[in-house]
Amino acid sequence: MVQKGIFITFEGPEGAGKTTVIAELYNRLKAEGRDVLLTREPGGIRIAEKIREIILDNQHQEMDAKTEALLYAAARRQHLTEKVMPALRSGSIVLCDRFVDSSLAYQGRGRGLGIDEVLSINEFAIGDTMPDLTVFFDIDPEIGLARILKNNEREQNRLDKESLDFHNKVYEGYQEIIRRYPNRIVQTDASLSEKQVTENVWEIICTRLM
Repeated sequence: MVQKGIFITFEGPEGAGKTTVIAELYNRLKAEGRDVLLTREPGGIRIAEKIREIILDNQHQEMDAKTEALLYAAARRQHLTEKVMPALRSGSIVLCDRFVDSSLAYQGRGRGLGIDEVLSINEFAIGDTMPDLTVFFDIDPEIGLARILKNNEREQNRLDKESLDFHNKVYEGYQEIIRRYPNRIVQTDASLSEKQVTENVWEIICTRLM
């Protein structure tokens, strides 16, 4: 794939505040006249959104860990080919709320499938398409989950309701991924105010776009 655009992804534990900040970044880039696409995983397009519903449905507690990992990879592939890659080929800046690192952390470490094993599944799905920049919203899992409980507007999905031990393992997984890809992943303190986090991430992105 000949990539002309810039692929920026955002990662972090549950309750890190990514979605709100990403929306503001999108608005700022649009205001500057940039060609920018905002999307999310799993989802972003019709087929992937249907897979998202299956994965996150609270009634699907019996879902096997490998099934979960494969569903994420399937949604990712469809989203990538149908939405992300065409946007990159056209020269757009793509802002994506979660990408492959989520699977490595959540299913690789959180579910205990192994980061390398989940990576191999996803290498089949994404080929050589990796983010140019990944911003990791760093927050203690316990603080993030407490935020979710206080947010009455957010419906708690199947992953939100996992144990604190699961979310701590996910966080450990992210730390391993950050060590593996230090040139791609930049961390930001997500425990700060929403305004401060937004400014910090904006500075990170602007530095990379220069």
